[in-house]
Amino acid sequence: MRASERERFILDEAVRFFAEQGFGGQTRELAKRMGITHSVIYRHFPSKEALIERVYQEVYLSRWAPSWGSLIRDRSLPLQTRLSQFYLEYVERVFEYDWVRIFVFSGLKSFDINKRYLDIIRKEIVEPACCELRHELKLPSSDEVPLSERETEMFWGLHGRIFYLAIRRFVYDTPTPSDLDDIVRDAVRGFLEGSKVVMTEIVS
Repeated sequence: MRASERERFILDEAVRFFAEQGFGGQTRELAKRMGITHSVIYRHFPSKEALIERVYQEVYLSRWAPSWGSLIRDRSLPLQTRLSQFYLEYVERVFEYDWVRIFVFSGLKSFDINKRYLDIIRKEIVEPACCELRHELKLPSSDEVPLSERETEMFWGLHGRIFYLAIRRFVYDTPTPSDLDDIVRDAVRGFLEGSKVVMTEIVS
């Protein structure tokens, strides 16, 4: 096996290993599982932290679509359409066993994978969506009135509602609908209908 192939093999196995065992799993056990010596891992990844960083890049950054931020800001489309399209694409990309479980284990073990990823969600989705909702409701812009915690928390609530479906499926192992498209559209529609009343009260 060439060095690049071996590195790819280790990375793929590490993703599956950490998804099953969490970040408390030892690289020595990972090596045993792969049938290689412990030192082979460290020829390609100088530390466990370096291996975890590559897992983050592989599982999270590689599945983030740069077009999503632009989609949320695209005022040629109604906001409901934009949010629905984003979450339909998001569900298709991230509702996977490895993605969800590594995300949860990261939070439990105080690794910063989830914090870094949620920071992307905040900057690219949540805060822009707040601004777009204000624009759609003809409310003052964030330049005139800074975004409030109440506004951003509403959008985190929408994000959490959709992501909880993945938690139920891959962490709790409880039944979820096989086709989530209508569930996602209903969540976005219900959120926007309710938020219009609240937003008018918050931003005045």
